[in-house]
Amino acid sequence: MILSYLAGSIPSSIILSKLLCGIDIRDYGSGNAGGTNTIRILGWKIGIVVIMMDIGKGVAATLLISRLRIDPVPLTSDMVQIVAGSCAIIGHIWTVFARFKGGKGVGTGAGMLFSLYPTAGFICLAVFACVLFTVRIVSVSSIAAAVSLPIVTLFMKKYMEYPVSDELLYFSILAALLIVYTHRSNIKRLFKGEEKRFSRITGKLLK
Repeated sequence: MILSYLAGSIPSSIILSKLLCGIDIRDYGSGNAGGTNTIRILGWKIGIVVIMMDIGKGVAATLLISRLRIDPVPLTSDMVQIVAGSCAIIGHIWTVFARFKGGKGVGTGAGMLFSLYPTAGFICLAVFACVLFTVRIVSVSSIAAAVSLPIVTLFMKKYMEYPVSDELLYFSILAALLIVYTHRSNIKRLFKGEEKRFSRITGKLLK
């Protein structure tokens, strides 16, 4: 749990913004240390690298760190991976390396989801892409993908006979609630009509 939290806490956007541009990404744009704000301020290339690094943190915690055991634990393998991945998400959101002010957990959560159940991950990714193409607002797309996760996992379990564990189903509900919580400032801006949109042509955030 500790190692997963520390792995998730690695502030990818802050490190790259300081190394490559000499700035703290949290001082610009939305003030969030995540991939979307990095794209907004530093461009697509650095933003995509940040997103891939954040996804990698979720994958590393779920598939690698979860295997580091000193003694047997009274938990299923799925549960151990979920605990490790969840700690990485918590680390990403509340990073100990940056005064507990990190990103919103979407990228790291995606890495965890793809590691556990790739099918559910691709479906949620499709939801994200469809909503982004339609409304062109990243926060709405992220929330829609998160909310679709428990629906997708329940559908796979009940109707597709996919081996979805109860632990993953419970986690999917908690993850959806957490992602909605981390986007609470975006939700406020949405109601005020102030949330920025992406241009379909250029991919840049519109003012």
